[in-house]
Amino acid sequence: MIAIVDYGLGNIANLTNACEYLGYKVVVTSDLEVLKKADRIILPGVGHFNDAMNRIKENGLLSVLEELKSSKPFVGICLGMQLLFEHSEEGNVDGLGYLPGTVKKITGNVSVPHLGWNKLKSTVPSLDDDVYFIHSFKVHTDQNVVATAEYEDDVVAIVQKDNIIGIQFHPEKSGVKGLQILDQALKGGFSQ
Repeated sequence: MIAIVDYGLGNIANLTNACEYLGYKVVVTSDLEVLKKADRIILPGVGHFNDAMNRIKENGLLSVLEELKSSKPFVGICLGMQLLFEHSEEGNVDGLGYLPGTVKKITGNVSVPHLGWNKLKSTVPSLDDDVYFIHSFKVHTDQNVVATAEYEDDVVAIVQKDNIIGIQFHPEKSGVKGLQILDQALKGGFSQ
């Protein structure tokens, strides 16, 4: 069973449909006991980093997420990926700190938000395809990077450290390739 963490911010309906299409049983919950029983965890997210961290704390999820991050596949998607890192400029707030790095506003001669299809670049050949992004902040890290996408500068698109995986784009909106990437993440990740 996959548990999608329900803390009030996320693209939960589309993500649930994508997981069910892939054949997974899905529950959307903030119940600590249900989260502990799940085989896999998805931390979704659409919205503001500071709001997300506040809602995670208000729902009493910090300690259970800390516990779960080391025991089963743990996948953060979009804002959910950004929350895995140490700090964000968006609200000047600390994240969960599971991965080293910071989240900063996208700058340069590009449109913000970054909205649309971009090709992934990776040493994992199965990941080199177009996927759908929508975000105004991006992760800055040089560790655990599995794939990037060019948007003037490189955007960290997929990260993995052991069973913790972050996906910046929306796999549930990225067609067949996005579903394949989501399935691969839920099955344990990407070997390089």
